[in-house]
Amino acid sequence: MDKQLQDKLLELFTGKLSRQVQLYLDTCSRCGVCSDTCHVYASMPIPKYTPAYRAEVVRRIFKKYFKAQGKLLPVLGEAKILDETALDELKEAAYSCTGCRRCMVYCPFGIDTQQIMSIAKLLLIGANSEPEILTMLADMSISKGESIEESKERFIEGLKRLETDVIDKWKIKAGKTPIPTDAQNADILYVALAGAHSIVPAAAIFNAAGENWSLSFFEAVNFGAFVGDPAKTKLISDRIVNEAKRLKVKEVSICECGTAFRVMKHLSGPQPFKVSSLTEVHARYLREGRIKLDQSKFDLPVTYHDPCQMARNAGVIDDPRFILQHLTDDFREMAPDPKYNWCCGGGGGLVALGEETLDFRMKSARVKADQVKKTGAKILATACENCHTQLSDLNDHYKMNVEVKFLSSMVADALVH
Repeated sequence: MDKQLQDKLLELFTGKLSRQVQLYLDTCSRCGVCSDTCHVYASMPIPKYTPAYRAEVVRRIFKKYFKAQGKLLPVLGEAKILDETALDELKEAAYSCTGCRRCMVYCPFGIDTQQIMSIAKLLLIGANSEPEILTMLADMSISKGESIEESKERFIEGLKRLETDVIDKWKIKAGKTPIPTDAQNADILYVALAGAHSIVPAAAIFNAAGENWSLSFFEAVNFGAFVGDPAKTKLISDRIVNEAKRLKVKEVSICECGTAFRVMKHLSGPQPFKVSSLTEVHARYLREGRIKLDQSKFDLPVTYHDPCQMARNAGVIDDPRFILQHLTDDFREMAPDPKYNWCCGGGGGLVALGEETLDFRMKSARVKADQVKKTGAKILATACENCHTQLSDLNDHYKMNVEVKFLSSMVADALVH
């Protein structure tokens, strides 16, 4: 690695060194408590898959360039030179971690491995060594934001083809638009994913609740967050923020996408509108009596997988269970405390990388498959696109014999007219 690139990467590293991150890098005592908390290590007990080992890859570079002992006595300080070998180690560490933060809730010091891995991902971006497909998808999202006027007409034409499906789930009053767009002063701007599965059930439920809502022209997923590029993460989220401000909406509701919700809720800064997950909105409708559900619709045992970015990292835990109380009388918990639930194994951009990561995702999430099987459930509900994809893959691989369903689809299918 030439000195110019090394200097550039060290400058990026410096930019991430908040007091909090420095504390995380200085504090680890390598006690080993975190080892068994990682689904990867629990499924494949190899030392490099422990949270402490992953963090140590970053920590040794930190010691070399930012600590006196590492500069003067690198051997004693276990310091590591930032070179091509270090980049390979950073990539393996960063992309064997889903950012679920399960290790953090067990760590006696509260060390946030995800924040440490964000340094690894940023260094990879600086060296053009990140997964190319994630950057390409992030760039496509940014490009769409810059040329939205050119695609609006095609988008609306596509929505027209979904209107019958929405009405089949909930008949609307004559003259009302089944899927409204560009509505000024709406109470809710709903940000969906690409695809009917994210739009049709949500639209039916909004209409059943008599909501004054509008559909965003942008998809919720934030590939900038997956690849770990703060600048692109902001550009992608700003598309939605600017649309919400232009339309003067009161609330932005993010579809079943854990990372998209966490980015908008916790990483986009103060906004003049409320941010909620679709799950929170549906629970609110039930509490307010704005929708009613047929509890006999699902007569098989149901369990629920908590998306890490929504539950452990954003606190949406009680609402999905409140909804499920109205959907089934045979709900089975996976874990005594949802905060400690196993990650599905598909976060951190791993699902987005598709076949490239499939073998690792299956092997590293064996404990999740075992957890699902133990419930004896026949329906596995979740509220995240990545989780749904990963759990479906696990279902095929481990023969869990469950039907993987989106929670919003279950709500839409159980609506009482």
